[in-house]
Amino acid sequence: MLVLSRKKNESIVINNDITVTVVEIRGDKVRLGIVAPKEVPVHRQEVFDAIHGKSAADAAPAPTVVAKPVDSTGRV
Repeated sequence: MLVLSRKKNESIVINNDITVTVVEIRGDKVRLGIVAPKEVPVHRQEVFDAIHGKSAADAAPAPTVVAKPVDSTGRV
């Protein structure tokens, strides 16, 4: 899992065609806006699991990937 920090109104871009924007931060909840092509399904995890018949016990945790800091020249 790649972990990124974003503030309100900041975005990340995935694969050049999916944009995830932090819309609101309220207490321990974050609202995200997602712009993706119509052919890309976007679901909350619990909805995805229900669609695919998975229970919470069946869902394996995703591997963790830690991004290395990059300086302004793009070097690690």
